[in-house]
Amino acid sequence: MPYFVYRIENAEMAMLKQLQLIRTFGSFKDAKTFARDQRIAQKPDDKAIIKVMFADNELQAEELLMEKREKPILMEHEK
Repeated sequence: MPYFVYRIENAEMAMLKQLQLIRTFGSFKDAKTFARDQRIAQKPDDKAIIKVMFADNELQAEELLMEKREKPILMEHEK
């Protein structure tokens, strides 16, 4: 399965995330290095998130990124 690198922007009033596929990779190491370089190159005022997603295809990757996840429950020792 390929690794997809996405740029994700959250508009203040938008209900949906704005996803932009940047590049696709065959190995995690290459995708991770590319994503890290993209984060370093971002300007300080750029609030976009760069994420690597592992999925069967582009549609599944976007569906996984659009899922609403609950905040994790912090254990007392994690606070």
